[in-house]
Amino acid sequence: MTSENPFGQVLVALVTPMTADGEVDWPGVEKHIDHLIEGGADGIVVTGTTGETSTLTDPEKIRLVEVGKDVAAGRAKIITGGGSNETAHAIELYKHSERIGADGIMIVTPYYNKPTQAGILTHFRMVADATDLPVILYDIPGRTGVPIKYETILRLAKHPNILAVKDAKGDFSEVSRVLNQTDLMYFSGDDANVLPHLAIGATGLIGVTANIAPAPYRTIVDAVNRGDLATATAAHQQLEPLVRATMTHVPGTVAAKYILHGLGRISSPRVRLPLVGPEEWEAALIEDEIDHVQGIPGVDFHNFRPDRNAAAGGALPKVAGTTR
Repeated sequence: MTSENPFGQVLVALVTPMTADGEVDWPGVEKHIDHLIEGGADGIVVTGTTGETSTLTDPEKIRLVEVGKDVAAGRAKIITGGGSNETAHAIELYKHSERIGADGIMIVTPYYNKPTQAGILTHFRMVADATDLPVILYDIPGRTGVPIKYETILRLAKHPNILAVKDAKGDFSEVSRVLNQTDLMYFSGDDANVLPHLAIGATGLIGVTANIAPAPYRTIVDAVNRGDLATATAAHQQLEPLVRATMTHVPGTVAAKYILHGLGRISSPRVRLPLVGPEEWEAALIEDEIDHVQGIPGVDFHNFRPDRNAAAGGALPKVAGTTR
């Protein structure tokens, strides 16, 4: 990490470990973050999509930043994701995160409202104005309903706090255009396309599958940095069946927790409603993909013991969702 890149390169979109009744498992959070940093992550994105931000309360989101900072102890950056589709609410969340030590913020395009590009531009600018933290824009039209259009990205690139984009849009030609015309950094937001993104100039990744296996992503990034395409490609190919298992059959959060629990890395695979654990046929597909995973550093699938019963259904926590 440098003054030009305050985020790092291998960033994990953190799952939020929970107990069987859907409460945040705080010791589990600490253990999981520590394991990821030891495995090569140099940034942790808490309270993002993968962290179930839409069903976390604001106090839980703030505590995740605090716990992340305590566990990281300077070894990795803690970036707070999520935000809100209400600009005023997003501003308050990010200002609070800054006060307690977050190293950066990742702002998702306002969802559900389906704002115009002028509304998106204003939302991002006002949030970026409200803190001194470096900003990653999160472009994921498949979830938000609207893309950040190319022209809007160019305008946002002029803001001094907006330094990067997490791209889950998958338009590689647009990524190249933006990289050619701005100083923005790009982070791959699609686990299957990390190496292609890096190959055209992206800085790094913010990955879901990295919850399970951060070390191969460290290998890919370091290999690309030194121009070693063969090593990067080999690690990419090794990861492919695990990425398919995690990202194809159910939401990434659900699959990642199912796999992490089967590996004994978290105490429960529980997710909060409306997310639910994989159905029998979905679990079977995930397990079939896992059978093709071989030799990934830091992950031993010989001891993989998935528990479909423990994963079934979803939880209603004691305190309801996102609150002010």
